[in-house]
Amino acid sequence: MKVLPMSKLCSAILFFLVAALPLSARSASDSLKDVVAALEKGYAGLQDVQADFSQKTTISAVNREQKGTGEVFLKRPASATAMFRFDYAKPKQQIVSNGKQLWFYLPENKQVMVSSVADMSKGGNTIALSYLTGLGNVSRDFTVAFSKDQQDKHGNYQLLLIPKKVSPVLVKLQLTISAKAVEQFMSSGDVKDIFPVISSTVHDATGNQTRIDYSRVRVNKGLDNGKFNFKIPEGVEIVKP
Repeated sequence: MKVLPMSKLCSAILFFLVAALPLSARSASDSLKDVVAALEKGYAGLQDVQADFSQKTTISAVNREQKGTGEVFLKRPASATAMFRFDYAKPKQQIVSNGKQLWFYLPENKQVMVSSVADMSKGGNTIALSYLTGLGNVSRDFTVAFSKDQQDKHGNYQLLLIPKKVSPVLVKLQLTISAKAVEQFMSSGDVKDIFPVISSTVHDATGNQTRIDYSRVRVNKGLDNGKFNFKIPEGVEIVKP
């Protein structure tokens, strides 16, 4: 029986997501502070989020790409650990956590991997999941800089984040942040887009990369807690790490 390694699970989950002013008018350090502030203050008001996603994982050892699509749900209860759910349409699989338990269901293999969130946090995996659930703090957890290309072709900001705590499942994180969201924050001081992440790319210690692009984002719609529980189907093998 082949058991999926925890690092692959974290990478897969791993969850977890300006142009208006010319750089000559503001220093790069000031612009970086604005982008980070817009991101952090947005997450401060985030209660739940639902979005479509497309995922591309590059396996460095065999120079091969794996692609997936689906829908992601995140929720931050006021007095409980954050919860998340990834429903993959392709390949068919589910990753679900109610804040205490985590299930990774592979219907084709007739297997479900079950783990506690506490176990997932061992070995540095907490940071890998922090921005999936919105519990992280960029300034606290990462050394932040602009990527080599500060903005993409649409003017959105591209950040390079190096974790301050070493983790084999996350050695580098790249985020693309909405330029419109940052512009609104700079002009008014208020955050109007509380989930400004357009895409995220996780790099692990083996050189693998997982990029997730988000679309059709809906925030603070009052997602029910029952969305984050998983009922194990009959006849499915339960695998524990």
